[in-house]
Amino acid sequence: MNAAPVHQVRNNSSLQRYELDTEGGIAFARYRLEPGVVIITHVETPPALRGQGIGSRVVEGSLQLIRAEKLKVRAGCSFARSYLADHPEFADIAG
Repeated sequence: MNAAPVHQVRNNSSLQRYELDTEGGIAFARYRLEPGVVIITHVETPPALRGQGIGSRVVEGSLQLIRAEKLKVRAGCSFARSYLADHPEFADIAG
């Protein structure tokens, strides 16, 4: 499988999720908005692609988009919480 770069993560605001197209379907990070804060509530990867780092790529791309919009992020699911704990480079937007 060819890895898609994280810059291909997009914000699908109508579904309130960040998405990444993969060969096996769409991986996504669902979110909800509060004033100035994006709360990542669920991260999902197509079953056949789990364990390959796709979820981490979706979260990383989501965080890059959140940072670009000058918003803060809060982890509302264990996957996003774990990712943020392991990646201090995003501490500036953790809220």
